Amino acid sequence: MTDVKNAPDGRGVEPVWDQNQPAWDETTPRGTSGLFRGITGADWLVYAAVAAVALAIGSVNALSTADDIARRGGSYNLKTPLLWEMTSIAVIILLAPALFAAVRRIRREPRRLVRIALVIAAIIVFSAVHITGMVALRKLVLWLLGGNYDFHLSLATLLYEARKDAVTCLLIGGGMWLIDSRREVAAVTTAAPAAAAEALPHMVWLRDGTTRIRIEPKEIIWISSAGNYVEYSLADGRSHLVRGTLAAAEAELARFKLARVHRTRLANLDRVTAVALKPSGDFELTFDTGQTAVGSRRYRNAIASLETKTDLLNPSNTYPGR
Repeated sequence: MTDVKNAPDGRGVEPVWDQNQPAWDETTPRGTSGLFRGITGADWLVYAAVAAVALAIGSVNALSTADDIARRGGSYNLKTPLLWEMTSIAVIILLAPALFAAVRRIRREPRRLVRIALVIAAIIVFSAVHITGMVALRKLVLWLLGGNYDFHLSLATLLYEARKDAVTCLLIGGGMWLIDSRREVAAVTTAAPAAAAEALPHMVWLRDGTTRIRIEPKEIIWISSAGNYVEYSLADGRSHLVRGTLAAAEAELARFKLARVHRTRLANLDRVTAVALKPSGDFELTFDTGQTAVGSRRYRNAIASLETKTDLLNPSNTYPGR
């Protein structure tokens, strides 16, 4: 490499993870609570969806009721059925966060019989509050309009409303239950690779035919690409020329603080003892072995953690990096 000093020669071996890697050598960079304890910020999208679906169903029901009355010889009047539906839906929307919280409480209960009892209790409370709130809203609206509302309270009326409330409660609560279950599965799936990465031994195995060579990541000074090969330069003066891609090595070793500082090079930031910035924006790294390597301004962010350790207002300044 023309911009790397004191790079020793070495024999070629092939790292286990570099086999069958894609031909490109650059990784794609990343683009750069609620009303009750049971509802979190992420639940508001679900809450909005419940409200939207409820409003759509209520509107359709009101239109259907008005059409049915007109077909039976009555006058077409959308106002009354729309009032009945919207007052009912308004209470359901207000109750949804409490229902979410109840679902989470039930999910935490390990005993099956207690779960069933809690479900029944939640349905009864939901129905009682819904009916009470719905009737109160209708009475209030009609009173403001100069009329009155008679719920025709009876056992038959209560049972009529209760069975609809039971279905509504189970649909909303069941949907929330399924969403929470999927979230738990997704969380476990996301956490598993991270846990597996943490469990990996702090070593890298390279393979030369039937021979395996172990390299400690902390002993790597830098890794450079050369055509279809990458070169591992070690602190003890050894180097290994490996067939593979720099992108594959970067993905494998990023957790050991080997960062890309140039299109053709990864550097071990833990072994940097000094950094010199150049007027062009490029920089030169000095390692604890005395070797130096040039970094590109395109990858200046890679050494941001080093730059925060001292003031680098003077482009020719160097500073300790450890």
